Amino acid sequence: MNSKLVAPSLLAADFANLQHDVEMVNQSDADWFHLDIMDGVFVPNISFGMPVIKAIAEHAKKTLDVHLMIVDPDRYIKTFAHLGSNNLTVHYEACNHLHRTLQAIKAEGMKAGVALNPHTSVNLLEDTIQDIDLVCMMSVNPGFGGQSFIENTYQKVSDLKNIIEKRNSKALIEIDGGVNATNAKKLVDAGADVLVAGSFVFKSDNPTEIIKNLKETIA
Repeated sequence: MNSKLVAPSLLAADFANLQHDVEMVNQSDADWFHLDIMDGVFVPNISFGMPVIKAIAEHAKKTLDVHLMIVDPDRYIKTFAHLGSNNLTVHYEACNHLHRTLQAIKAEGMKAGVALNPHTSVNLLEDTIQDIDLVCMMSVNPGFGGQSFIENTYQKVSDLKNIIEKRNSKALIEIDGGVNATNAKKLVDAGADVLVAGSFVFKSDNPTEIIKNLKETIA
């Protein structure tokens, strides 16, 4: 796949005007909606729950890319499928039986993603990479928006790309955290396919223009 994707993270949206921000993403050049689900246990923060996701799904006209930052994600796989999730990403660090979890996600008709915290080695995915549709690489410590980008991410992307190619996997590499106009091109050059952008998009004066520029930067 040649075209690189942009996925605005609704964690940074205006929750008082959520429908407005969802419509903005619908009408923009963005490819996916990125939804961060936090439980206050796996990460030290809580984000939105099922009713909000249901409301977003009703208005969203693009791929729903759901990122579970929660303990024991297996409990909710069917729930997120019923809510309309297209991609469901679980954290490597939260899964005791990763292969089984990936199969359960796919059995519900969703693409299966695995997220890695900054300290987790990409080499740990060698044995499952052929079963993974998407690897979400955290380029900040998960749990809060607006953090600074971790520079070691470029090397991790490059190393993961090598594993994907070596194993003939079709997994996409997604970068989540601190993405902006400065590092976007460098990330894509290192091997990234999908860029998640939260604060950079929603805290700007013109989110639609920011998304358009980001797409042009990584085209």
